[in-house]
Amino acid sequence: MQALNRVMLIGNLGKDPKVAALNNGSKVASFSIATSESWKDKASGDRRERTEWHNVVVYNEDLIGVAEKYLKKGARVYVEGELRTRKYQDQAGADRYTTEIVLSAYRGAILMLDKSERTPPAEDDYGTTRTRPATTAGGGGGGAAAPQDFDDDIPF
Repeated sequence: MQALNRVMLIGNLGKDPKVAALNNGSKVASFSIATSESWKDKASGDRRERTEWHNVVVYNEDLIGVAEKYLKKGARVYVEGELRTRKYQDQAGADRYTTEIVLSAYRGAILMLDKSERTPPAEDDYGTTRTRPATTAGGGGGGAAAPQDFDDDIPF
């Protein structure tokens, strides 16, 4: 039986992305995204809002480049990745856990939703920027399928 682990978020960056070098020479980018919902409280009639913060970690080199060049605090983005929980030790030596949205080397997406005065890496017909890693031979996945040019004789 297969399982599905996909997370899709639309939110705003809480701060500029941080890019760091790993021991093996590759890079990693990290940033946080705020997602909010608002509603009218039935009992009081007051407007209520709840904000959730999500930590995002990017291991895909192409997406790290996009994050580094184009993403800034407050930017509205769509992020697609997978949920991972990892264990670490704090300064006192106590075990801690954190859950993150991970955009791995071969999977994940960042879609810039703000209009920018800078030239984005690629723009689709809707004026948004879509950056996905290329699909690898062997089905690494994550890349969007290329549109097919159908030459059907449809009578309408």
